[in-house]
Amino acid sequence: MLSITNLNLQYGSKHLFRDVSVQVYPEDRIGLVGVNGTGKTTLLKIMCGLQETDPGTLNRASWFSVAYLPQEIAFSGSGHTLYEEAESAFAEVLAQQREMAEISEQLAVMAANDPQLDGLLHRQGELQHCLEGRDVFTIRPQIERILFGLGFSQADLKKEVEGFSGGWIMRLLLAKLLLRKPSLLLLDEPTNHLDLDSLTWLEEFLQQYQGAIIVISHDRAFLDRLTTTTWELSLGRLTVYRGNYSKYLVDKEERLAVERAAYANQQAMIKQTERFIERFRAKSTKARQVQSRVKQLEKIERIELSETERSIHFTFPPAIASGKQVLELSDLHKEFEGRTVFNHVNLALNRGDKLAVVGVNGAGKTTLLKIIPGIEPAEGVVRLGHNVVLTYFGQHQAQELDTGLTVLDTVYYTAQDKTMTQVRSLLGAFLFSGDDVDKKVEVLSGGEKSRLALARMLVRPANLMLLDEPTNHLDISSQEVLQEAMAQYEGTIIVVSHNRFFVNSFVNKVLEIRDGRATLFEGNVDDYLARRHREQETKARRPDAAQNLAQEGRASVASASQDKKAQRRLRAQFREEMGKKLNPLKEQARKAEEQIEQLEARKQDLEAMMADPALYQDQQRWAEISREHGTLTRRLERTYAQWEEAQGQIEDIEAAAAFE
Repeated sequence: MLSITNLNLQYGSKHLFRDVSVQVYPEDRIGLVGVNGTGKTTLLKIMCGLQETDPGTLNRASWFSVAYLPQEIAFSGSGHTLYEEAESAFAEVLAQQREMAEISEQLAVMAANDPQLDGLLHRQGELQHCLEGRDVFTIRPQIERILFGLGFSQADLKKEVEGFSGGWIMRLLLAKLLLRKPSLLLLDEPTNHLDLDSLTWLEEFLQQYQGAIIVISHDRAFLDRLTTTTWELSLGRLTVYRGNYSKYLVDKEERLAVERAAYANQQAMIKQTERFIERFRAKSTKARQVQSRVKQLEKIERIELSETERSIHFTFPPAIASGKQVLELSDLHKEFEGRTVFNHVNLALNRGDKLAVVGVNGAGKTTLLKIIPGIEPAEGVVRLGHNVVLTYFGQHQAQELDTGLTVLDTVYYTAQDKTMTQVRSLLGAFLFSGDDVDKKVEVLSGGEKSRLALARMLVRPANLMLLDEPTNHLDISSQEVLQEAMAQYEGTIIVVSHNRFFVNSFVNKVLEIRDGRATLFEGNVDDYLARRHREQETKARRPDAAQNLAQEGRASVASASQDKKAQRRLRAQFREEMGKKLNPLKEQARKAEEQIEQLEARKQDLEAMMADPALYQDQQRWAEISREHGTLTRRLERTYAQWEEAQGQIEDIEAAAAFE
């Protein structure tokens, strides 16, 4: 295990950590959360030994190994291929294997009375013990499994590492960490460079990982699926919550509500006591009582309200209404260095549509977004509708800011008709206030640059927004504000984002780019992933029982083609067999639908109660309703999953059983 005791760290007047004490146990799944700048990355660096602390602050068992994946990398060329670099994760065990082979060769030709014999035999025993359980003979399958899971291809294995982009290098470093199998994995934003396929694979891999994990992530869905404990860093304090991120939000609000109620009660008691002292201080008959109340106030332990971090707040500025059809892409074709990126892409979007573009890295998502505003050339037709005003937020927009400008000038020079006061107000909404607006862009953090780039985009009203990874470097609270603003936005959105929770609540269409083709799906990202999951399961099950039943039915009907009575009898028998399989599933789906309807109705009732400000005066009642709302939401998710599973099986059986 690993422990931190009374960690204190201060930069100038800012306390990064105040008496932080925590423990990590084997197989812990911890999400480390907090707004940008609270010290999350610094804490991980302390835990892995990259940043020193006072003696005795950090302690860990001798067998407890730690590995750290940083948010940003500085990778120097190694001259290795992808496979060789991944194999270096096994450097120690491969060296032991080579030494073992050398000792075996020496022993084979050594005389029985050689004085070195005992030493070699002893060393051979040590190496044998070290190599036991290390899966020496499965190194290549382990490497290929993890590299392919993270999106690399068979052809990539022989490519030089220097030929890969920064995002792929980050995947390689993640692969090496997973191959090393440390006791504790420290992951700082591991999902930033992953597409949906690789992200799904990583979730499943980490869920089965035989070790502890601490992860910093701004992907709420990733945290919810992986973590069972949440550490919150806020204003130097670390608070431990049991449960994933969604559970943490509920528990935190309940704790703050209780704290506020206790604070209000104590303040009322203090004021009442102070009034009594003030009123009767001069009366000799009340002197004893007054002194008693004074001593009571001196002894009381004052409750202090927890400070809260600031968060961004904004809404998109209104823009002129566009025509009904906002965008039309016709027969779009794009090649890059002789390779076809995509071909025959056709798409039509109407006013108010919100589209997520998904696909593996390199599929052409960013390229498609750049083609629409004309940043990238392509064959085919891009047609904007009537009155369409377009704005584009690129994936590297924050890195492309003019580092010589101040925060204020960056936005003011972009604004068309806004006064300096209006620009300052907008920057204040993005947490740039006071002297912050005079900072040069070059000294800003990654999160600050992302907020500034978003603010600059907002000063120009638009009714068609193109957003490429807008949540990179934004903390979860800032993402949720942006998410809500997008849900309320009346224009059209096309967004590329690996953050499923972020896009899931506001998109109504998904465009998948895969193998050069673009396919449009109705619904949000969860709907798209569920459909893909069902398709993959159907392929994996073939030939399944339903298909066998269908094949038997077809064969029986064909063999009885000369006998109409036999055909009818066999068809009736076939329908009966199908009914036995389908009826229970249909009943399960029907019951789930009824339960969903009841749960949704109750959820609406609870949300109406929670919207009433009077409820917050009764803390006990508020806590009860909040708990019921959380429980009901989880039940709804499970019931929806049951309905989708039953519906998916029905569709699979009916599709497999269809015959001419």
